[in-house]
Amino acid sequence: MTDAPLRLLYIDDDPGLARLVQKGLDRRGFAVETANDGASGLDLLRAGTYDAVALDHYMPGQDGLAVLAEIRALPHPPPVVYVTGTQESAVAVAALKAGAADYVVKSIGGEFTHLLEAAIMQAIEAVRLLRAKEQAEAEVRAARDRFEALAAERALLIREVNHRVGNSLQIIAALLHLQSSGAASEDVKSALAAANRRVMAVALVHRRLYTSDDLQEVALDQYLAAIVDDLRGSAEGEAGGDQLTLAAEPCTVDPDKAVAVGIIVTELVLNALKYAYPGEKGQIRVSLAPAEGGRLHLAVEDDGAGRDLASGRGDEGLGRKIVRAMAVKLGADGGRDEAPAGLGSARAG
Repeated sequence: MTDAPLRLLYIDDDPGLARLVQKGLDRRGFAVETANDGASGLDLLRAGTYDAVALDHYMPGQDGLAVLAEIRALPHPPPVVYVTGTQESAVAVAALKAGAADYVVKSIGGEFTHLLEAAIMQAIEAVRLLRAKEQAEAEVRAARDRFEALAAERALLIREVNHRVGNSLQIIAALLHLQSSGAASEDVKSALAAANRRVMAVALVHRRLYTSDDLQEVALDQYLAAIVDDLRGSAEGEAGGDQLTLAAEPCTVDPDKAVAVGIIVTELVLNALKYAYPGEKGQIRVSLAPAEGGRLHLAVEDDGAGRDLASGRGDEGLGRKIVRAMAVKLGADGGRDEAPAGLGSARAG
């Protein structure tokens, strides 16, 4: 028993049994109130708070099942132990189906009071456990809602950061383009144009991040399609620019890897545009496909004349250094196919 007595409402039209129950349970620490019909009991329940109700089945005017239905309709109904003087199991089953916590068969001996007390205590404990479970579930839901709100806020902030970074990269690319347009030297123009394309390769990833619901992965095939379109548009009129093609199977990677792949493709395509078909036009093919061990196979190919080692182009320029650095970042195996029909092609896996 707790320090504060448990409040019990006993509803029964038998005043003698009601007094017997009241005296017996009072001695066990309960505070028992009685009502001699369902209407009186419901009035007491609406006016006060009780830990449990013991409800008789056979009462004039309104039987226990009808009263039980009204008790269950109250905003915070206490557990109900059904009391019946009949041995018919159908009455007990009907009461349990209607929402009674337990039932006890009436008798005038002390055994009835003991059984009633045990049933009441079990019903109160069941309610306590149920309310504790509901409270725990409510706390879990509240914690989940807070987490989801924080996650949504974090995603929004990340998108905003990516948006601002993308805008900054666009500004840098525009400045490089303006500088290139105003340069007198063709070498300077070419270097600034290459730098512009490198910046745009990075900007494309950020643009895809802040326009996507998934901040953890980038659709690499779609990203490469955007890069190839950008390179095709900026290389309009150059050898091979209008014959730049992409064959990429769907796959996703994290944003850092997407940036590295984008820079590699940009550098290799720029190299092919510049050197593969001197004074002519020809195909430049970009391909992406799954490989063994969960890896990817990336290739940039052309059908040009290949490197002219006698021209001094055998030295490693900035573009090749960038490609090598990005390959190391990816943990990729990179190489060049120096076959006569495909000189200038490069592969990375």
